[in-house]
Formats: sequence, structure tokens, C-alpha cells
Amino acid sequence: MVFSSNIFLFAFLPLFLACYYLTPWRAKSALILLFSYAFYAWWRPEFLALLLGVTGVSYGIALAIGASSKETSRHRLLVIGVTLNLLALGYFKYANFGIESLNAALNGLGFSSIEFSRVLLPIGLSFYIFHAISYLVDIYRREAEPANSFVDFAAFIALFPHLVAGPVLRYHLLAEQFRKRAHSLGNFSRGCIVFMIGFCKKVLIADAVAPLVEAAFSAPAPTLADSWLGAAAYTIQLFFDFSGYTDMAIGLALMIGFVFPENFNDPYLSRSITEFWKRWHMSLSNWLREYLYISLGGNRKGLIRTYLNLFLTMLLGGLWHGANWTFVLWGAWHGGILMLERYWDQRFGRPLLPAWLSVLKTMLLVIVGWVLFRASNLAAAGQMFHGMLGLNGIALSPTVEWQVTSDRLIILVLGIGLVYGMPWLKRHGGGHARYLLLPLFLWAVATLSAQSFTPFLYFQF
Repeated sequence: MVFSSNIFLFAFLPLFLACYYLTPWRAKSALILLFSYAFYAWWRPEFLALLLGVTGVSYGIALAIGASSKETSRHRLLVIGVTLNLLALGYFKYANFGIESLNAALNGLGFSSIEFSRVLLPIGLSFYIFHAISYLVDIYRREAEPANSFVDFAAFIALFPHLVAGPVLRYHLLAEQFRKRAHSLGNFSRGCIVFMIGFCKKVLIADAVAPLVEAAFSAPAPTLADSWLGAAAYTIQLFFDFSGYTDMAIGLALMIGFVFPENFNDPYLSRSITEFWKRWHMSLSNWLREYLYISLGGNRKGLIRTYLNLFLTMLLGGLWHGANWTFVLWGAWHGGILMLERYWDQRFGRPLLPAWLSVLKTMLLVIVGWVLFRASNLAAAGQMFHGMLGLNGIALSPTVEWQVTSDRLIILVLGIGLVYGMPWLKRHGGGHARYLLLPLFLWAVATLSAQSFTPFLYFQF
């Protein structure tokens, strides 16, 4: 089930909210858990067992870590818990990738391929595995106490607003909210507003430019115009799709009293890739820093090791996004740039370019990275880069041109304008813009009912 669907808007959400506010406080976590499991099982009920298994194992190991006074035992338990979670992630997410890569190598050497049955990736696996690992590490570091209630912990892992696509949350940030949180008309109203904003982002902008993206990235030999149009459209689509989902998750949580941290802070206004990762998918950036970069040694083991840790963190972050060499190269691309920016900052201590040029330079680097992120394989990415250099021709090709309609171009330009005009709107236009929100939301609902199903992009991760 997805937020941008009629079944969610007109059946699941109203039923959940009615039951939630009629349920006594002591049973609210159990109700959240019940509805969250129903939300998750709507797609493939059999994968609910995996979610239950990850939850139960992590809960039990965390209790054992908290009860142990011996550092060696605590560390051993942590390693066991993290390993079991990573094994589940590795099997379901990377088994196909590993065997396909091995078969490619075997075929290159003249050997026959290994026969195997493809493994289906459970939706949201990466996100709830990260939640479970962060919980175990926080208990080990004594940054949080083990959950007293299995139901509360299970509800944290399965909480449907963030279950399948984030934001990535740390348990200690929500533990107190499971014990006590504010329910008020003001919070509920703000939640509705944030949800509607996210819904409009997804349906009216991200989905509207999606055909341009699909046409360009599926073209056999995209031209200069094809490639740059497709890359620009994907840059807008991904931002409004994912930030829209985040807004909807934050809004839904606020309707029932939970406060989630922000996940985006005008990332396309960044003056460097370092700044970009402080503004884009901030919950994931914080997770990678806290549980991967610091665990690798951070900046505590010398300059060369610091550069290596930066690179490895982004490389593994890229691989987390998907089992494909394109994601590995995307992570390496960002990791390499972060290394260069760290070196420049330490060596010279001043920006290379003026502020406005720094924004343009950063956006160019981000767009190049998004091509790798979106392309189905390395060959497709290579064709897009050929096109961006003008090696496949200049003008729009017939395979793309028929998808380039005036309404889609207007939405693309509007999306770009919103990206760079959002800070001004927040300061000066927010009060007036709220009067447009309800008509836009109703328009988005009507559009949703008329169009085909379009899942959120981050559901694939």
C-alpha cells in the first residue's frame, strides 16, 4: 500500500485515525502495530514474517546486551545481532546481484552460468534493517535503554509512516514519544497540511515529469537534448517524489502525535557536495556518519584514513541504495568528490568559486551522479553520458519528442522554480500559499484517480 493511492486515502487512513482516537492510551501502540502490519502485508503478506523475525531477534539481543555487564559479551552480542540483520539484507537484496556478477565473470572465462531462482526483494527491507541495527548499536553504546515493551519496539520498527521509505530514525528519538506525546487539534491540523504538501509534490510534479524521464533513459541513443532534458527531469522527479514522501510521512506521524526530524533542507541550493549531504536525505546522512563513518574510525586515525573512510562510507551508501554497479559508481562518485573537497578545505580553507557558481557547479556534479543513479545498467548510463556530450546528435529524437508536451515542460519549469524559489516562499509567501493548498490537493486527488499507479521511487531501495 502506498500513501498516494485511493485505498490509503479513503479507506486505510480514515479507519486508522478513527480507531486510533477511540482507543485508550495503553492500547495505542498495539493498534499502531496492528495497522502497520496490515499496511505492510497489503503488498506481500509472506514478507511480514521477515519483518517479525528481524524485530524479535533485534529486541531479544538488545535485552541481552543491556543485561550484560561484561564488555566482551556485550560486543559479541552486538556482532551477532548486526551480522544477522546484515545477512538478511545481503540475501534478499544482493543475492541476485552477486550471482549475476559471478555468471558474467564465468561467461567471460568461457564457463557456463550458474542456474538460480531470483530472490524477490521485500519492500522497505533496507530501511527497517537500518532501524534495527541502529537500535542495537545505541543499546551497546549506552545511548539508549533497551525497550521495556516489545509492542512499543515492534511499533517503532513497523510504524507505517516511515516503514517502507524512511526517514531513517534512531530509536532513542522516538522512545520517549511512545511513552508520552501530545495529541492536539493544532498538531493534527499541521500534520494534515504537511501531508497535503507532500501529496501535491508527488502527484502534481514528480509524476507529471516522469514520462520525460522514462523516455530519455529508455532511448537507445539519446541525443544532447534528450539526455539533458531527461537528466534535468529526473533531478526534479526524484526530489519532489522523495521529499514528497517524507512530507507525507512527517504529516501522518504528526496527526498521531509523533514528531519526525526533517529530511530535506533545500539540497539543490548547496554550494558543495559536502553541503549537499548535509541537506539531502539528512536522516540517512546522519545514520551513515553515526554508524558507518565513525565505526570505520572517522577522522581519528590520520588524514589518509579519514579520506578512505569518507570514500568507503559513500561507496557502501551507494551499494545500500541498490544491487547494481551503477549504484556502486554513484557512491564512488560522491565519495571521491567528498575527498577532494575535504582536501581543498584543509589545504586552502576558502571556496574555489563564488557562491552562485558554486551552486551551479554542485548541481552539475549532482546531475551527473543522478544519471548513474537512474540508469538501469552501466551501458545505459554510458549512452546517457554520450548523449550529454552531444555524441549521439543534438536535437530531440523522435522516441523522446512525442513525450515532450507543453504541460510537462511547464511542470518541469515550475518544479525548477519551486526548488530555487522555496526559501523566498517560506519567508514571504507561506501565509498566502496555504489558501491554494486545499484546491491543489483536491486537484492532486482527482489526478491520482485518473492516472495509472506510480509507486514512490525510494520503494525500490
